Amino acid sequence: PSVEYVSEYFYRLALTGSDQLRQRVAWALSQIFVVSAVELGPPEGITAWIRILQDGAFGNFFDIMKAMTLSPAMGEYLDMVNNPKADPENGFMPNENYAREVLQLFSIGLVQLNDDGTPKRDAAGQTIPTYDQTVVQGFAKVFTGWSFGGNDTSFSAGFNPPKENWTLEMANWPSHHSTGPKQLLNGVALPAGQSAQKDLS
Repeated sequence: PSVEYVSEYFYRLALTGSDQLRQRVAWALSQIFVVSAVELGPPEGITAWIRILQDGAFGNFFDIMKAMTLSPAMGEYLDMVNNPKADPENGFMPNENYAREVLQLFSIGLVQLNDDGTPKRDAAGQTIPTYDQTVVQGFAKVFTGWSFGGNDTSFSAGFNPPKENWTLEMANWPSHHSTGPKQLLNGVALPAGQSAQKDLS
């Protein structure tokens, strides 16, 4: 009935569950892949988010990153839900919020690091950025056209607002996905014309 019950059950499991390692890893991951119960509507979104953490506790980083990317709770919290492709004539550009968080908080961080964790520095002693604005924009394009699953994604006008379903992975509306080239990290670029699913993989 409310997110307070979900939180209570999560903590009860964390304290008394027989799978303590899974619960502790899930808790640690929850401190990285953060969403806000205050900003999300129904508790089903938080429940599905917790399940991703618990199911992914012993998996690999790629799988949990992909699951989080398609989580409606994460999509709602970091503005990937209903993120449209660019429409310069009407002043729309892809939202960069999730793209920035993926780079800054969920993966490589702001500056390049040495193997011992200290920042790499250039000849002038300045830290070396891991990415620039072009890369942020490239990732933002990757994350376009996604919204709540369980809808007819061939119906373009149903993209915003779609019927909400917090228990399914987000689905992609091809008509709202950016199909242009996308500049990513270290000189890697995705070619034009790819589907959203191909871009995400």
